[in-house]
Amino acid sequence: MAGVRRDLGLLGDRRFALLLAARTISVLGTAFAPVALAFGVLGLPGATATTLSAVLTAEALPMVLFILVGGVIADRLPRHRVMMVGESLNAAAYFCLAAMMLTGWTPLPALVIASAVSGVAAAVLFPALTGIIPDVVPADRLQTANALLGLGQNVSRVAGLVLSGAAVVLLGSGWALIVSGAMFAVAAVLIVLLRLTPAERAAGGGHSVLAELRDGWREFVSRQWLWVVVAQFSILVMALQASHGVLGPLVAKESLGGAPAWSAVLAGEAVGMIVGVVVTLRLRPRRPILVATLLTLPTAAPYVLLGLDAPLWTVVGGAFVMGVCFDIFGVLWQTTMQREIPAESLSRVSSYDALGSLMFGPLGLLLAGPVAIAVGPRPALVACGAIIVLVTLAALLAPGVRGLRVADEEAPAVPAPS
Repeated sequence: MAGVRRDLGLLGDRRFALLLAARTISVLGTAFAPVALAFGVLGLPGATATTLSAVLTAEALPMVLFILVGGVIADRLPRHRVMMVGESLNAAAYFCLAAMMLTGWTPLPALVIASAVSGVAAAVLFPALTGIIPDVVPADRLQTANALLGLGQNVSRVAGLVLSGAAVVLLGSGWALIVSGAMFAVAAVLIVLLRLTPAERAAGGGHSVLAELRDGWREFVSRQWLWVVVAQFSILVMALQASHGVLGPLVAKESLGGAPAWSAVLAGEAVGMIVGVVVTLRLRPRRPILVATLLTLPTAAPYVLLGLDAPLWTVVGGAFVMGVCFDIFGVLWQTTMQREIPAESLSRVSSYDALGSLMFGPLGLLLAGPVAIAVGPRPALVACGAIIVLVTLAALLAPGVRGLRVADEEAPAVPAPS
């Protein structure tokens, strides 16, 4: 119990508590936003799936295009101010979308521009978030901080999954979008209250953006464990996007009873995500990247089970395991990056991580439909599961993945229960 009390004692740190509250509220807003936006756009006169696709693409594309620039900005400027700008941009984007929905003035170019602003906000926020945690907590509390942040964010995701649909039904899409915008605005205010001292801020840069990107790239490729796992995830995420975004819902609709069955799978994953973060409060592996990479193997389970026509309860169980594994991976990965990468380069390196990991995701969504038509959705799901296993085994061949160790003073033994 002494170890648990020490972990939870971090909640008494004013700055960490503010960061935790800001991220929890922001992620709740993010969980609200997609449902409200999707049903709002589809409810517009003359709107089609193509309309929704254009709006969502307008949000996704700037995030990919500007994520590297976001890393440079977060390494040059005080990261809490960068995060405040990102949250404010998100608030402005969703307030604009809400105003359009409520007034009925909804030209597609205006919807696209507002969605693009939200995409830019995400590109600014993510690298700054990875870098700000070492600015706020001491090095020996990094894993605890990442775990507690993950716990708050996952609880918000589950709450958003439950509440967003009800908010759209009860309030309408426009007012639900206002709720999302208000959450981002509150998060921006909380970030401002962090008030990091000058010594704790990211150092400013005097070089060109391209020069700083080159420096970040050198830091990225100089660590085999880093670029190998990012390469692994570029393929793994492609398979996940195809399975989670298209093939899984398709099988659920055809043979499992539709949305309720798929909601059960998503709920199993969400509960697993919460449990996984709780596990990481106590887990201190000596080889964090080896453990994290091994834990990506079971994430193939729900898709293979679904493809093999297993009972729904086993698929839900597989999704639970996937949620546990992915969240343990996420906390170990973030903590290792924050320990191993110099603070002045951390946001740029995290932007390369994000870009590399996510760049083939849209390709998975694009290919899933034609592949499902050609071979059937169930064989395609089994193939996606096999891809996840194969790329993980390939990553484990790298000595850097297997061999990176945490120094003894950074990985204290788990204390015996008191």
